[in-house]
Amino acid sequence: MKAIWNNQVIAESNETKMIENNHYFPPEAIKEEFFKPSETHTTCPWKGEASYYTLKVDGIENTDAAWFYPETSDLAKQIKGYVAFWKGVEVVE
Repeated sequence: MKAIWNNQVIAESNETKMIENNHYFPPEAIKEEFFKPSETHTTCPWKGEASYYTLKVDGIENTDAAWFYPETSDLAKQIKGYVAFWKGVEVVE
């Protein structure tokens, strides 16, 4: 699977995990040069507290377009640290 935004592959892995129709990429699959930590946090009732990244490609930012769970509930431990996308990021095979 590839995550693409602004014509750039920002993550790539054959080991994504699918949860609630989102592909979660292992942390080593992201291209860190395109990711900036965000101060945003949200809470999922069954996964835990999510943290976000803002993407920056070719000088253009996509605020909070990626999220991950640094710590998870027992139910979501398989995606701890894995990164998922939204806000126009295309995930394709």
